[in-house]
Amino acid sequence: MELKAARFNMIEQQIRPWDVLDQGVLDLIGEIPREDFVPEPYRGLAYADTAIPLGHGQVMMHPRIEGRLLQALDLHATDTVLEIGTGSGYLTALLARSAYHVYSVDIIPHFKEQAEERLAVHGIGNVTLEVGDAARGWPRHGLYDAIAITGSLPELPCAFLQSLNRGGRLFAVVGAAPIMEAVLIRRVGDAEWSRESLFETDLPMLINAQATARFVF
Repeated sequence: MELKAARFNMIEQQIRPWDVLDQGVLDLIGEIPREDFVPEPYRGLAYADTAIPLGHGQVMMHPRIEGRLLQALDLHATDTVLEIGTGSGYLTALLARSAYHVYSVDIIPHFKEQAEERLAVHGIGNVTLEVGDAARGWPRHGLYDAIAITGSLPELPCAFLQSLNRGGRLFAVVGAAPIMEAVLIRRVGDAEWSRESLFETDLPMLINAQATARFVF
């Protein structure tokens, strides 16, 4: 009961006040127990307004950022999603409950193994987990309706933009610490994309992320 109350408070005191007003997103976050995806030593922090350590120098996003990401991507039951950075598997679960299929890739094999177990416990099977370096793109499954990049990038590689279906959405955090920009990219034509600035934040860099030739809007 304490964890259920903590989940409710997280939604009402952290996520909703951060302009996450999509009731579907709020309901989804309320349904999936975040504590089941948190490393055991930090289970008591599952609903705290903090970035929870996952090991290997990686962290879970703050809950409010997860909420904004889900709201921005506006997923539909027919969507195919690419997630860069599986991490704990919690966001993977949220994406999978909202979409048709999720391809999630992480450079750390241990994260894939843990996520497989956690997702199986919750009966989430519409996910393909892979190990690899996707810091510069992951086009092997064709075009995606949505892409969620869970680590920051100094610049957004063009390969990600080219991997979007027309009408597809991409969430990324771009820039350098201490102030980075969360952005939503939409593909509006064969060679045309729109860009929306969502908020400022600070997120650990995606492993092997490099400054590359970036797309200019």
